[in-house]
Amino acid sequence: MTRFRFFLLTIALCGFALHGLQSQTYQKAIGLRLGVPVSVSYKQFLNNSNNAIEAFVSYRSEKVFNYGWSWVGVGAGYQVHNDIASVDGLAWYYGGGASIYFWSYDDGFADFADQASLSFGILGFLGLDYKFANAPVNVSLDWVPTFFISGYGDGFGAGNGALAVRYTFQE
Repeated sequence: MTRFRFFLLTIALCGFALHGLQSQTYQKAIGLRLGVPVSVSYKQFLNNSNNAIEAFVSYRSEKVFNYGWSWVGVGAGYQVHNDIASVDGLAWYYGGGASIYFWSYDDGFADFADQASLSFGILGFLGLDYKFANAPVNVSLDWVPTFFISGYGDGFGAGNGALAVRYTFQE
């Protein structure tokens, strides 16, 4: 099963599993995005609306035959949240954003010799967001397709997304 199909199936299953749970809204949240890539995330809604900005710092690495690459990324996305009427506090969201990546390559692997050490990404977001009613915890599950400009893996990447767990703040 491709990663894209896996993320879509997981999002659908979480929607059914959360059906009937009670939740409430939140204004700000900080936590971890546990997926590809692993990230620290901060999300804030704008002026008590359904629009949010999510900023993150991420890390990813991969090894092939004892050589590989890694990167640290910094980015942000604008997200539009739409309530799912049958479940209080559950919303689906979409959006877009951008990121910058600082690449590092292991010495000795010819495939990395001519690769850039800096690249940019154009991001899309599609996911589900849920806030637990009696705990300051928010979870979200999303797919983040990314178009990389320069760097190793230049081009479209469909395998990014995460399960995020965040501590929420009320205003």
